[in-house]
Amino acid sequence: MSRLQNAPVVAFIGLGGNLGDPLATLRSAVPRLMTVPRSRFLGASRFHRTPAWGERDQADFVNAVVAIETALAPKILLDELLGIERQFGRQRGADGSGNVRWGPRTLDLDILLYGAITLDTPSLKLPHPHLHERAFALVPLLELVDDIDIPGQGSARAALARLDRSGIQALAER
Repeated sequence: MSRLQNAPVVAFIGLGGNLGDPLATLRSAVPRLMTVPRSRFLGASRFHRTPAWGERDQADFVNAVVAIETALAPKILLDELLGIERQFGRQRGADGSGNVRWGPRTLDLDILLYGAITLDTPSLKLPHPHLHERAFALVPLLELVDDIDIPGQGSARAALARLDRSGIQALAER
């Protein structure tokens, strides 16, 4: 692997959950994200209570975004995040909701952006394919950066301007 491929990139990780005490879970998950190998914590947004997206007949979520600088390849970073989810009791497809897509979960960690990289594999799509459609991810993302380009979509701020933000409520600082 060349040195260029190991160059650190800034990745933005979306955090969410709505089972148990999601605020406490996210408050505990942020320090755990600070320990991701070959990565440096850059910052975290505030926590936000948000209406459920997709499958709406469920409890509100708590969402946030963390920025890290990482030298991990995207798939390795994803594997680290899935391991953290499991540490917090997440069983993908079995979070008390069977296999309901966008259903309830203890902790969901998604790579929203990985530098300006685009990737489309069965296990990982970058940028996150719905980022430009999700105010619950864009609001905390834009607390960390004034604006950022979503590859293939354009400005995150412009994407947020097209979305309904009603129901998104900032909670306590992290």
